[in-house]
Amino acid sequence: MMATGRMAGRIAAALLALVVGAGAAEAEPPAKELFAARTSPAALAPESIGFYSKGCLAGAAELAPDGPHWQAMRLSRQRRFGHPTTIAFLQQLSEEAARRGIWPGLLVGDISQARGGPLPYGHASHQIGLDADIWLQPMPAQRLTREAREDFPFRSVLREGTLTVDDRIWTDNYRDLIRLAAESREVQRVFVHPGIKKKLCETAGRDRAWLNKVRPIYGHHEHFHIRLRCQPGSDGCTPQASTGSGDGCDELGWWFNVALKPPPPNAKPGKPKPPLRLADLPNQCRVVLNAPATGSGNPVMAAAPRDAIPAVLSYAPIASVPIPTSRPIQ
Repeated sequence: MMATGRMAGRIAAALLALVVGAGAAEAEPPAKELFAARTSPAALAPESIGFYSKGCLAGAAELAPDGPHWQAMRLSRQRRFGHPTTIAFLQQLSEEAARRGIWPGLLVGDISQARGGPLPYGHASHQIGLDADIWLQPMPAQRLTREAREDFPFRSVLREGTLTVDDRIWTDNYRDLIRLAAESREVQRVFVHPGIKKKLCETAGRDRAWLNKVRPIYGHHEHFHIRLRCQPGSDGCTPQASTGSGDGCDELGWWFNVALKPPPPNAKPGKPKPPLRLADLPNQCRVVLNAPATGSGNPVMAAAPRDAIPAVLSYAPIASVPIPTSRPIQ
């Protein structure tokens, strides 16, 4: 009886600890507030931790506001940080696109926060320093001031009120820029609006392997979203599943016939998900959040990996776009 009583006591204590722990987690502010408050990278070795939509970033590099062939936009958001490979990739993509006469310069949108983590608004992903948004408009010939970059308007490449690319805006250069990004071996996905994917399918020509990585997703008609693979040294990074084979062009019907149709007038709005708490993220993210800062947080001009962008347009197919579910996996 005494042993039974001791066992019951231990169980009660364990349950109490769980309740107290859960209460403490609930008492913490949402993780998006905690990570937004950290404006300098963690002084740790570079590592992407967790999944693209549930994780954090150690040892981030920072994209300079201006480069020879890029300008960072919306500087006040403090989202110019990424894994060093991401920063190097963006620099080299901008240089290679300019060298080939495809694009004069990139307007770079959100990458990640200084320590990654959930963002206060705008994205579910962009948490581990391997996502980056590129605006679908060339960098203006005249440099934008910091003030101008805060309200410089987005521009959709779709014809107003339709799901179709506007040919008064779209040229082959848009296709070639997306293709250049997709053909890099570092790139896992390129997300675009279904209407853009349709246009790419129609104009890709016979060499279509690169379309394999280009996935349709909601929105993304004013920018395209590049996602890099988990990098060496990031053992805690959770990769995305393979998307098989094929170009995905025969799977667009679901988007236009189901996903993008207006909801019925009496449809109930979806219930928003509760914000992520620090306890929802990998345990290592608490270490990242509380680590010392790297110092001044000066912009890092990282050297690009030599093979980040291929010297010629060549790419071995590794994946395709599967038939989407009701909530496609990013």
